[in-house]
Amino acid sequence: MSSIVDVVVADVNLATMLRSLKAAGLENQWNEPGPFTLFAPSDMAFGKLPAGELAELLRPHNRAKLVLMLNHHIVSGKQYYSDLRDGQTLKTVNGNELSVVVTGDTVSINGSVIQQRDLEASNGLVHSLSRLAFEVET
Repeated sequence: MSSIVDVVVADVNLATMLRSLKAAGLENQWNEPGPFTLFAPSDMAFGKLPAGELAELLRPHNRAKLVLMLNHHIVSGKQYYSDLRDGQTLKTVNGNELSVVVTGDTVSINGSVIQQRDLEASNGLVHSLSRLAFEVET
């Protein structure tokens, strides 16, 4: 079975996530045994950033900010879509919190709707998001 990184590589809607992951140098960390759950912003989500912000984030001198932002999208353990509960708080690998809101059949993480869900990986799961769950100042 593919790792979380392999799932990101294989998904055409996560190309910007892959570029960000590589620019941050997180491939090895996200290939570790886990399990982890990655809430991966889709290309559409990255496209909602202000003009020029993504390009600036991907510059080498902003690597620490990029790592912070990306690590705010991954939590320990497998968090299946059907197990997420309204009002639940998830702790990210860098110690921040993500808030879960469930409205009918829709689950949001920090206000970002989960689009694709439960993409299985050998070391966890990937869900794609409609926008970034956490942004940093560039």
